[in-house]
Amino acid sequence: MRFLPWSNRLLPLFVAAVFYRGPVLFSDDRLTGGQSEPPPRELPHPSPVDLWLDAAGSRATVACYHTGSVALVDLNSGRVLDSRRAGRRTAAVWMNPQGTLVLATGMHSGTLHRFQVEQDRLVPEGTLFLGFGPRGLAVDPDRQLAYVALETGSAVAVVDLKNWRLVRRVPVGAWPRWLALSGDCHTLAVGCSGSRRVVVLDVPQGKERFSVLFEGINCGMMQVDARGHYVYAPWMVYRHNPITPANIRQGWVLASRLGRIDLRRKTRRQVLSLDERGRAVADPHGVALDPRERWIVCTSSGTGELLVFRNRNLPFGRFSGQGDHIDPALARDRERFYRLPLGGRPLAVRFLPSGAQVVVANYLRDALQVVDLEERKVVREIALGGPSQPGPIRRGEAIFYDARRSLDQWYSCHSCHYEGGVNAVTMDTRNDGTNRTFKTVLPLFHLERTPPWTWHGWQKDLRAAMHKSLTDTMQGPRPRAQDVEDLLAYLRWITPPPNPYRQAASADAAVQRGRKLFYGKAGCAQCHAGDDFTDGEVHDVGTGSPKDAYSGYNTPSLRNVYYRARLMHHGRARSLLQVLTEYHRPEETGGEALSPQEVADLIAFLRTL
Repeated sequence: MRFLPWSNRLLPLFVAAVFYRGPVLFSDDRLTGGQSEPPPRELPHPSPVDLWLDAAGSRATVACYHTGSVALVDLNSGRVLDSRRAGRRTAAVWMNPQGTLVLATGMHSGTLHRFQVEQDRLVPEGTLFLGFGPRGLAVDPDRQLAYVALETGSAVAVVDLKNWRLVRRVPVGAWPRWLALSGDCHTLAVGCSGSRRVVVLDVPQGKERFSVLFEGINCGMMQVDARGHYVYAPWMVYRHNPITPANIRQGWVLASRLGRIDLRRKTRRQVLSLDERGRAVADPHGVALDPRERWIVCTSSGTGELLVFRNRNLPFGRFSGQGDHIDPALARDRERFYRLPLGGRPLAVRFLPSGAQVVVANYLRDALQVVDLEERKVVREIALGGPSQPGPIRRGEAIFYDARRSLDQWYSCHSCHYEGGVNAVTMDTRNDGTNRTFKTVLPLFHLERTPPWTWHGWQKDLRAAMHKSLTDTMQGPRPRAQDVEDLLAYLRWITPPPNPYRQAASADAAVQRGRKLFYGKAGCAQCHAGDDFTDGEVHDVGTGSPKDAYSGYNTPSLRNVYYRARLMHHGRARSLLQVLTEYHRPEETGGEALSPQEVADLIAFLRTL
């Protein structure tokens, strides 16, 4: 059979239980799903993605993504006191109010790390293997429970900190990335970007209370207000319109929102449009409310800014606020709203206890920035180390995350290819010159190994493809030749999250039966051949559209197909089961009909690729 280009849905949680063998304690990063990290070609940058403050606001712990470490920082002196390894791709961090206990997630090592703070040192106390891409982190210090978003496992892990063990996994939906816990620790909000929902969990009962569709992509970090009534989170919306200059400027392609969702009952989410005409925001990520809730701040990671709102009568609406641009009256009132340039890529933001200043983790500046909201300026920048000059990979990374490369800075490469991967919508990029031929977004991992490119395989020149993406898809300025080389250097370097299903694949009988079907009766290997499971050819198996400019579709790589939220070029299939039984049956694409058990076995194998 031939598998057509697709994106995929994260698979049901019960599948995770098949491979789960209980928590594992270890002191290194060996359990990574059978995948290796790329060899370092440049000295690593800390690239801070998250931070947490003690109750006094005198110390911060920082999650440093690229160095896979946690840093302990004295905010008064501006010194980094200590730094310790915390898995691979350290994604989130938490510190108790006393500043004595630190937790951190290692996303690519599948680990939760625990440290005791002794004076100026981080002392490792243990590592718990959770698997499934742990990212966001929330903690109930009184009950000594930690909640960890398992991005590639569609679940939230509940960890008993006292006994240092995994208690259970709670299913929530595809791609849970960030969490927020109410003050009484009875309600947990989970942003699931793959299912495009915020899931509200009843913590004591350990189950879903309800979920709210946020109708966007890339849900950012979250915070619950003091009363526990609302959770605030930013995201982007895609309006299902072709990428044209007129549509971009109207906010009808990609646009940014700050949303709030009622945690008490299921109602439609409320949103505040963030983009100004001619000067959009792009990739909003971090959000914070000050202790007295006078301010709401949000980082615009794509434009390197901090958005600052006085939290009084903000025009939140049930649809698009006051339209696809920020409310004009709010934009004009500099006492209620202003944009502060920070440079780099600001991500997490936390308020100091006074409520007058915030601390920002700036990924591309390798620094923490202390911002005074009344003075409207950065009053201190604390360097976290790293190379003094960026190399080609780092320069390419900066281009990838830079929305200023697009028309009026509405979106970046990352907006559609989240961290080099995919999103959960079909999009019309007009890449092939046609209008309203919506297709799922392809991942960018191992790009040079899988020519040709684009859904129809018409693009044979990767450098030309990069140039076209920057000038046509993003409608941005012409890049320099060095910009294209730097961007390609970054894309060569990035890797997908380790596949959590691969670790135990060799011992699983269903996987072995599925392997035989893949290479035999089902006929998949006719097209999905080689190490990357693609033959690099275009095949027409009758699923095209009369609107397409080309016939047939380029065979996609099946690597990490388990992770995708939509399948096939049209994205109609939401599971591998739908692909094999509805849209792309083996008997219709060169193979033989499969029994239900054989379909299940084939799916078990496909998950491990």
